[in-house]
Amino acid sequence: MRIHIGSDHAGLDFKNRIVDHLSAQGHDVVDHGPHTLDPLDDYPVFCIPAAIATAAEPDSLGIVLGGSGNGEQIAANKVKGVRAALVWNEATAIAAREHNDANVIAIGGRMHTEEEALALVDLFIATPFTHDPRHVRRIALITKYENEGSI
Repeated sequence: MRIHIGSDHAGLDFKNRIVDHLSAQGHDVVDHGPHTLDPLDDYPVFCIPAAIATAAEPDSLGIVLGGSGNGEQIAANKVKGVRAALVWNEATAIAAREHNDANVIAIGGRMHTEEEALALVDLFIATPFTHDPRHVRRIALITKYENEGSI
């Protein structure tokens, strides 16, 4: 599976570890940066391109990382076609896929251990969307608003 990933300085170490982890599993990981530590970098510069690439490839998934994951999720959600979910435990990682068909997850690099972050990524990737009619209906309402500005 192709996975797009981007972060800021606070997520850089986790990003690099996640890239290695997913590549070792055979995933095609596209790293949208940063590639060097700059404590003054701005997460939208890296997270928005990762989200754009994810939206452009419907079979791909995306991961955005920062200190808390909040700003990165907000930035990713500004991209049409992206449903980014902030995940902080196993239940939210699973629900993001099962209920929301999220195509991007946001993780806070300062909120988790490396093992926890890798487990969240693995759960997100492994969990399919349920296609339950109520979830399909709700996602359709979100998409309608995104496309037409009305519900």
